[in-house]
Amino acid sequence: MKLNLTTLLGSAFGLLASLASGADIAGPWSARFQGPRGELNYQFTFQTEGGKLSGKAVSEMGGRTRETELQDGKIEGDTLSFVEVLNFQDNDIRITYTGKIADDGISFTRQAGDFGKSDFKATRGKANELPDPRAALNRQVVLGPDDKPAYEPPPSGFNARKADVPHGKLEIIEYDSKTVGTKRKMQVYTPPGYTKDSKYPVLYLLHGIGGDETEWQRFVDVGSLLDNLIAEKKAVPMIVVMPNGRAQANDRPEGNIYAAGPAFANFERDLLDDVIPAIDSRYATASDREQRALAGLSMGGGQTLNFGLGHLDRFAWIGAFSPAPNTKPAAELVPDAEAAKKQLKLLVLTCGNKDGLINISQGVHAYLKEKKVPHVWHVDGLGHDATHWSHSLYYFAQKVFR
Repeated sequence: MKLNLTTLLGSAFGLLASLASGADIAGPWSARFQGPRGELNYQFTFQTEGGKLSGKAVSEMGGRTRETELQDGKIEGDTLSFVEVLNFQDNDIRITYTGKIADDGISFTRQAGDFGKSDFKATRGKANELPDPRAALNRQVVLGPDDKPAYEPPPSGFNARKADVPHGKLEIIEYDSKTVGTKRKMQVYTPPGYTKDSKYPVLYLLHGIGGDETEWQRFVDVGSLLDNLIAEKKAVPMIVVMPNGRAQANDRPEGNIYAAGPAFANFERDLLDDVIPAIDSRYATASDREQRALAGLSMGGGQTLNFGLGHLDRFAWIGAFSPAPNTKPAAELVPDAEAAKKQLKLLVLTCGNKDGLINISQGVHAYLKEKKVPHVWHVDGLGHDATHWSHSLYYFAQKVFR
């Protein structure tokens, strides 16, 4: 039988090209391993074209999820490499991966900048589902010796409307959000006797993942709670701003509310660049940092820690009540403990001992304690609920601006 030289050469070159471009790894891969700051759950989705590798990585640590596009991907034979870029304290950290492909998976070495190196194996197949945020509420609670009440619950009727005390004013206002590119709403409380002739401190209150600018008032009756505390001279007269923390064009809590995670992160710019300037221009505010507080419940508690501790030049009083998995790792929240000690007037962290998300707050408390950052750590007998949040606000409102 005669062999066609052209056919043989074509086959040989095809084989060499195939070997050069690497094995077929297109599709999903998953891995769970210990990183420099805790256990990581990763989902990779690879696409290949010749010697080029692209795709995305979805990572979860401590209930917080990130998604990034892979960069600088290459594959040759049974080796591959790519870069994942993560933002840490407004700095881009390049995490490099080098992998060796085998029958039982891909053995990776992961170098996370100067933070450390991890070796792990990724396995082929449909990646495991990342934790359902709702399921986390039912996570088993493990309490430590520090997990106890720091203050007493409020008296009966603390947030009931009373006829014999002066009442402040609640109103819904609109503002122009350059961040979102539309008009947005927020609810504002002004105290009894409010006058343009005085300057008032401002507390910004952030809602949870299923709420909007009305949630705090519906859950807690913020107006009556503040009216009563001010009448009893237990709180200073203050303005309370309840914005919508879902910074997107349709900011209503509709459909899959958990899909709005990026909009809650985007609210950082809306708060700093649009909400605060709108309030300062419309109301008689004392606009220095020591007259500005930030607090929130659940998702808003995570936002409070992320935005408040990240901008201590803007906020001196921080209150996080049952913070949710959007909370950044504690080392990212407070990278400079000495600076935080000097700038914080008050940091309050609360959670219920029936709340499956307590591990998030416990981790933040443990880090703050290790770094000797003064804070109030309060654990009561409640769950992830409005009663806990109302008690937390009752305490926090009495401590700020004093």
